Amino acid sequence: MRARDLMTTSLVTIPPEAPLEAVAQILSDRGISGAPVVAADGKFLGMVTESDLIRRLAAKEDAPKSWVLGLFASAADQAARFARTHGQRARDVMTTDIASVSEDTSIEHAAKLIEDKKIRRVPVLRDGKLVGVVSRSDLIRALLAAPGSLVADAPDERIRRDLAIAMRNEPWVDTYFIFPNVKDGQVTFHGFCRSETVKQGLRVLAEKVPGVKGVAFETQAPPAYVMGVS
Repeated sequence: MRARDLMTTSLVTIPPEAPLEAVAQILSDRGISGAPVVAADGKFLGMVTESDLIRRLAAKEDAPKSWVLGLFASAADQAARFARTHGQRARDVMTTDIASVSEDTSIEHAAKLIEDKKIRRVPVLRDGKLVGVVSRSDLIRALLAAPGSLVADAPDERIRRDLAIAMRNEPWVDTYFIFPNVKDGQVTFHGFCRSETVKQGLRVLAEKVPGVKGVAFETQAPPAYVMGVS
């Protein structure tokens, strides 16, 4: 089994310019510990996690650095730490040294990366662009699958995957901020949705996917930064 067979493609992603307050709200609302930071063209930039946000908060209690030690410390390292502990945007605090895999990577290798590096998820990239994430829960699902079967062949997984691809192909879909969940053929959209017209378009898009039995929305009005208001 390969990463493509069980990766999650319906992702909560963060634009690099997102304010940290909005990032914290998204992680809290979704009940997730981290999310990929992705550029407008889909390029994967890094991950922002609870640890990144907590590190910034904890830095306020750091003791002042000795000016003598500062003479010997790398200026680049000091500047990077300052940006991470005083930045206001996702791009400032995100972790960029991230292990990644391709769609053809075996799940055994993905599991070893996650275990060796003590991380919860590993991004799946295609030509530098994010196409999915393999998480610990995805690996657990693989272990629970019946022998000889593929988790990705389950009807709900197929619907979710096909719908995610269809959404990425439509420029009016805010794939950064809205994502579908599928259970027993019922599609439920979560996240931020700009208007009732977009909801109508998403409903029609979902109903075109074979196997979809119904469409529901559990979305919210988008925060200011989604609408481009600073």
